[in-house]
Amino acid sequence: MILGIGTDICDIRRIEKLLKEHGERFKNKTYTPEEQAYCESKARPAMSYAKRFAAKEAVAKALATDSSGALSWTDVSVKNDPSGRPQIMLTGGADERLQAIMPKAHKAKLQLSLSDDYPYATAFAVVEALKDT
Repeated sequence: MILGIGTDICDIRRIEKLLKEHGERFKNKTYTPEEQAYCESKARPAMSYAKRFAAKEAVAKALATDSSGALSWTDVSVKNDPSGRPQIMLTGGADERLQAIMPKAHKAKLQLSLSDDYPYATAFAVVEALKDT
């Protein structure tokens, strides 16, 4: 069963500006060291940072409840599997929120789709509960 969906669009130019004006401070507040290493390895880092920014927002929306507050940026991170497919990783408050909404005898499945077409990056996230077998 689907527990939540979220989508977000991010203007890559906004991320370019934040990276230029705030550099390491912005990166360290918003992205895990692994995300930073991945983005910096790309020819156009801002595009990768923007997709991850959109992903964090989309996941936060998918996990939101009527009474939930904000999540720490670094509690939601994006890693790529060997084929390049983006994977959502949750820690801290984000993982706690997932566990709080997960029905008993179910396990979580998180799906993420990312895309960009300059000057925009988009993300779509789905949180599912799968019956344990």
